[in-house]
Amino acid sequence: MHIDFRHLRTIRAVHQAGGLAKAADLLHITQSALSHQIKGLEDQAGVELFVRRSKPLRLSAAGMRLLRVAEKVLPEIEALEAEFDGLRLGSAGRLHIAIECHACFEWLFPVLEQFRKSWPDVDVDIRPGLAFDALPALQKEEVDLVVSSDPEDLDGITFRPLFDYEPVFVASSQHPLAEKAFIEAEDLRGETLITYPVERTRLDVFTELLTPARVEPRAVRQVELTAVILLLVASNRGVAVLPDWVLREQRASSDYITRPLTEKGVTKRLYAAIREDDGDKPFMAHLLRLAREIPVRMQRRAKEAEVAE
Repeated sequence: MHIDFRHLRTIRAVHQAGGLAKAADLLHITQSALSHQIKGLEDQAGVELFVRRSKPLRLSAAGMRLLRVAEKVLPEIEALEAEFDGLRLGSAGRLHIAIECHACFEWLFPVLEQFRKSWPDVDVDIRPGLAFDALPALQKEEVDLVVSSDPEDLDGITFRPLFDYEPVFVASSQHPLAEKAFIEAEDLRGETLITYPVERTRLDVFTELLTPARVEPRAVRQVELTAVILLLVASNRGVAVLPDWVLREQRASSDYITRPLTEKGVTKRLYAAIREDDGDKPFMAHLLRLAREIPVRMQRRAKEAEVAE
């Protein structure tokens, strides 16, 4: 006996319609073709599937058994077909993101909140890329996007620029370094430096300032949350270097000051690393657009708040 999805759809349609004519309309076939399908199915099963003398047409016990299978199997098949349609049309898919920038969580959440409203059928997940090798995972298709400030030349991977930012020095307004117009590496030699709990190779203060100058701070204290870092800085328990966009999202305070790193300042760029084949996916393009636009909106709101004050 060979039962295919057509047979299951037939038994369900006849049960729902209560007659061959209406069932044929539901299936978009002629009544004659439907009768032929039913006869062929009954011949294969060796039993009658309908009680033909009843009005409306009623399923036999064997027909009810087949109906239960149809009602279990068909919804799963239809959901799978809808999912494949979404993948083909670009309205569904998977977007697993790894982040090599600890502070980026605070920027990414509003981006994903906007993204979710437009792409509810895309499976979104965030993984802290600092806990594993994010870029090799991207090549292996274990993740789909890596947020990074360190582009590399990798086969099949493209780095799309998102936005530029400035790492800035933060200290208590009572700190002696608050008197300086800008901060140099030597200024941090005797300081307690408060950082996010990540490797030095992922911290701008080391890669852009301290390591090239071969300067070591007096101590390094790692703290998870930006708000706690600022609290410690304001109470003069250490100094920090944070992205300027992170500070724009915090409530302004007279308890701490910000200064550029070096006389010329330091500018860094944040990138989204994706597989080259994924660049044309509609939902990926939309996410990248939001990732570029939302920091600009954040900066605009911060300036408006300053003017209002």
